[in-house]
This record gives sequence, structure tokens and C-alpha cells, in this order.
Amino acid sequence: MSSADNKRTVIVGIFTFLAIVILVVGIFTLAGQQKRLIQTVTLTAIFDDVAGLRTGNNVWFSGVKVGTIKSINLYGDSQVEVVMNIEEKVQQFIRKNASARISSESFIGNKNIVIDGGTQSAAPVEDGDRIAAVSPLNTDDLMEKLQQNNENLVAITGDFKQLTSRLVKGEGTVGALLTDTTMAQDFRNMVDNLQRTSQSTVSASRSLSAFTNKLNSSDGLANQLVTDKEVFQQLKNSMTQLEEATASASEITENLRTATSQLNNSDGAVGVLLNDQQFARQLQSTMQNLETGTKKLDQNMEALQNNFLLRGFFRKQAKEQAKQQQNQPTQQTVQPKDSIEFKPSILRSN
Repeated sequence: MSSADNKRTVIVGIFTFLAIVILVVGIFTLAGQQKRLIQTVTLTAIFDDVAGLRTGNNVWFSGVKVGTIKSINLYGDSQVEVVMNIEEKVQQFIRKNASARISSESFIGNKNIVIDGGTQSAAPVEDGDRIAAVSPLNTDDLMEKLQQNNENLVAITGDFKQLTSRLVKGEGTVGALLTDTTMAQDFRNMVDNLQRTSQSTVSASRSLSAFTNKLNSSDGLANQLVTDKEVFQQLKNSMTQLEEATASASEITENLRTATSQLNNSDGAVGVLLNDQQFARQLQSTMQNLETGTKKLDQNMEALQNNFLLRGFFRKQAKEQAKQQQNQPTQQTVQPKDSIEFKPSILRSN
């Protein structure tokens, strides 16, 4: 064999060796990405709809890739069983009450499974365990809702366009406010009135606050009425006395009304004097007769004093009265009401 053939054989062998090395490296790399050469445990989950999930897609746990989809099989009537290969080293972090849900890497990306770890009170999963499955969001339903929202947005845009058109044309109250200067001025006046009313309200609030501060002052009557027991007791006594005075006034008023009623009654003596004219005339006649009788009696008494039989008696009585006045010079002689002193001159004058 010539040297040229030997050289060509060596070159082919070298390229063949490099190709074999590249092939082996690629196999190990792909196996590492697919978790083929790593010890794993198997977990299953039952879904109603896998939403396009495929064998070999990734399994994520807390944002970390922990396994791949081993197989997808139909289960029961219309469900799907998904078998997952999970790295053995993360088995201790996944609990038996964990759940699996289908997600996607992007809006239109590949589907994958995301495992939520459960609670620390539950035991870690074991090889062959089945975890709960959460139904994924249906993309068709999502697109239908988006379509409905799009239609609603179009309707809202049309209504807003119509509204702005009416505003520009000056239709409606708001449009009139935008185009009618008179109404705009009235609106400004109304706002000014509201502002003045607000200022008045603030002023009234301040006055009320000052008034309440005065009421809360320790020297104020209101505070003493609330806190000072002595003032309260005095006020209570005053109210009691006022009630008694009111009751007495009511009683006096009732008595006056009764007396007035009796005065107006023609059956009583005073009522007869006030109301009966005939009785008044009779009483007047009686008084006149009495006066006439008194004059006559005065004349009779004067005649008796001048009578020689009784003249000594009257002189003796006069001397006794003069003697009593001399014995009691400092005391004013008070003539008893029952004693009768006849004074002809007085009676005569009457």
C-alpha cells in the first residue's frame, strides 16, 4: 500500500473517530436533558383534558425542571392518565397532597406540567403515587371570552363615539353646558353659590366649635351642671320650689275661680248684694231707717242726761273716768269696744 493510501486511511479514521465522539456526546446530552440517565420515581395524575400535552414535555416544580412526561394514556371513560418521571433527589420536597396542573411555556408554546408542593404536614410522595390534578384553562373558552370582550369593546367604542358626537353638536345637558354660554354662566353662578354656602358652613362649624368649647369650659354653667353635684342639687331644689310655687299658684287660682263663682252665684249673701237690685234697694232703705233711728236715739239719750233722775248717774261715771286717767298718765286710754259713750253732740252731728 502506498503512502498516499495510508495517509487517506488515517484521515478517514480520524474523521470516523470524531464522528463517533460527537455522536456519543450528543446522546449523553440529549439523555441528560430528557432525564434518561438520572434515577427517577414515577408519579401519575388523572386529567379530564390534557390540552395538547405530549410525551417528553417537561415537569416543573417551584420553577425548576424536575422531570419529563413519560407517557399519556386514556383512562376510564373520557379521562387521561399522565405518567411523569421525577428526579429522585426532589422526591422529598413533593408531598402527597401536592397537585399537578397543565401550563404552557408561553401563550402559544409547548405544554408542560407544574407541580404545587402541598403542605409540610403531609408525607413525601413515593414511587407510583397518584397526585391530584387541576383541570387546565381551556384555550377555546379563553378565545371565546376574548372574542366576547372584543365585541363588548367595539360596542362601547361605538356608544362613546355617539356620545362625543352629541356633545360636539350641543345635544343633551352636558352638550348644552359645553356650547350654551348662558347655561355655562348659570352653572358658574351655581358653583359660586355652593362655594359661598361651603364657606358659611365652615364659619358656622367654627362658631359651633367655639360655642362647644365654652360649654366645656370648667367655669361655664353647662360644665358645672354636668360635673358639680352641689350646683346640680341647688338647681334640683330650685326646680322643686318652683314646682311647689306653681302648685300653690294653681291652688290660689282655683280658689279665686271658686270665690268668683260664688260671687256670681245669686244664692249667696255676697252674690245677692252684688247681683240682686231689689235686695240692694231694701238694704239702702234699711240703712236709711237705721240712720233715722240713730238720730232719734241720740235725742232720747240727750233727754235722759238732762233728766234730773239720771243726771247724778252720768256725773258719777264722768268722775270715775277722770280718776282713771289720772292714775295711768302714760298709758293711752283705750275705750273698750263694748262700752257705749253717749255723745249727743257727735250723734247730733251725724
